[in-house]
Amino acid sequence: MIGSFYNKLVTVLLGAYQGCTLSVSYNDYLIESIKDPKEAAGYLNAALEGGDIKVFLLALQNVIKAQGVIAALSEKTHKSRTSLYKSISYNGNPYLKSANQILSTMGMHLVVVANR
Repeated sequence: MIGSFYNKLVTVLLGAYQGCTLSVSYNDYLIESIKDPKEAAGYLNAALEGGDIKVFLLALQNVIKAQGVIAALSEKTHKSRTSLYKSISYNGNPYLKSANQILSTMGMHLVVVANR
């Protein structure tokens, strides 16, 4: 079941990145549902499950958009918003990609858990 959800997630996220038109109602639903930290964590875990960091970074972009936290992240991390956007872009953070590859090689993976 998670596998089919992951496949749909990959299709939607990569379709969005590659300029395919998505229905507005889907985007509205997605953004509204991942405002909840537990839903956002589940969404990010589904994106992580397949091991493709680019899919995870696209999902992370959606969560940040939904929760409207880029300014707060910028302030707390002492990084510019531009720098943060670059780190979560499709080309993303190479350190995160390396860490995920190392964990995958050892039979492990990253997991996201809501703090609230």
